Amino acid sequence: MAHSRAVDLAIALAQRAAGGQFATDEKAAVQARWRELEELHYARYLSGELDYEGQRIHRARDLHAPYGIRLDDDAALAWFAEYLHGYRDSWTLFDDVLPALDALESAVPSIRFGIITNGDLAFQTDKLHRIDLWNRLDLTPVRRDGAVDDSGRRGRLIASGELGTTKPDPAIFAAAASALGAPASACAYVGDRVRTDAVGAHEAGMLGVWLDRGAHRNDTTSESHVTLPAGVPSIRSLRDLPALLAP
Repeated sequence: MAHSRAVDLAIALAQRAAGGQFATDEKAAVQARWRELEELHYARYLSGELDYEGQRIHRARDLHAPYGIRLDDDAALAWFAEYLHGYRDSWTLFDDVLPALDALESAVPSIRFGIITNGDLAFQTDKLHRIDLWNRLDLTPVRRDGAVDDSGRRGRLIASGELGTTKPDPAIFAAAASALGAPASACAYVGDRVRTDAVGAHEAGMLGVWLDRGAHRNDTTSESHVTLPAGVPSIRSLRDLPALLAP
């Protein structure tokens, strides 16, 4: 999903609706600060320092503070709820996603798909339904005890909020492999963060692949300063995956 694009559009909408200095501040600067706050406070949620609502409150407060706007908890959550309307309405797939899935199924007929996400299970489930990947990937959630909601579906959704462990901890990658009934060595994991995704999967025994979208890379979150170890390839588009994974 084109997360950064959706975030930028939602923040631009929030600025237009706000009025005052917040509305007139440079759009690119506000968007950049929001991305930094997301990275900061979401990491605090993932580490257990904040709960899910707490990271939303801190992000909203810190975004507004430079303009002399003080938000209590209720006001911060109300603002964030409005922001989410714009964010959800802007969810779209990158244009390489569906062609890559079709090509992968042709190149690797026995392939199965999964999602490993550092996020809340309910929120990520809603997202996957809205962008029409839930049924396309035939997904079902994996629970903390390893059970799945619908064993008849071939895909798996592994969310840190449900499992209680986050990428790049090897445990979450191991849980994904186990849920698919496969050894880690038979799995490839593709993500747009170097350490969290590609290196984390590699260290868990999978083929870790860094998706470096070049001009569309989110430099706040990509961890591109981390050196890719030997055996961890990078690709510029999901269209490059079939050639990489085909037997």
